[in-house]
Amino acid sequence: MSPSPPNPPRRERASSPGRPAATGGPSGSSRSGSASSGSGSSGSSRPGTGSGSDGFTVSRNARYALYVLLFVLGALVGAAGALVQAAWLPAGLLLALLATAGLFYGGLRATGTQIGVAAAGGGWLLSVVLLSFGRPEGDGVFGGGVGELLFLFGGMGVAVMCATLSRLPRPPR
Repeated sequence: MSPSPPNPPRRERASSPGRPAATGGPSGSSRSGSASSGSGSSGSSRPGTGSGSDGFTVSRNARYALYVLLFVLGALVGAAGALVQAAWLPAGLLLALLATAGLFYGGLRATGTQIGVAAAGGGWLLSVVLLSFGRPEGDGVFGGGVGELLFLFGGMGVAVMCATLSRLPRPPR
């Protein structure tokens, strides 16, 4: 039997902006740097906590409350956008899409994760879909024109763009 080859040297994985490089140890889970260094690493020593987008530790209940708030805000922006885009067609559509983009991007920046965009987008989509259903009497918010379709597909496109944005590096402190 021949001796086994020596273990290859450890390599460091490349770090993303604002995060320390992880060493490729035996388990691959050790990090160089501590969670309290303000580097924005999401590895916290206490269960139920995580770092926000600016490095502050946020409790699990506060994050869930923020997600619920973003869901409700998404529903309100969706309902307001549905009314505004139909009232003032060219400018109202632009205003509704800008408000939608502001909410989605704000959800991304406030939570630091794509879950913030998903929470706001879920509320927005739920309200827009519910408002698009007509009643048996024929009443409905959406009339089925081009503006309504642009609002629906434009809002979904903005949600996807905000969810797939890369995180910007934090300025040094």
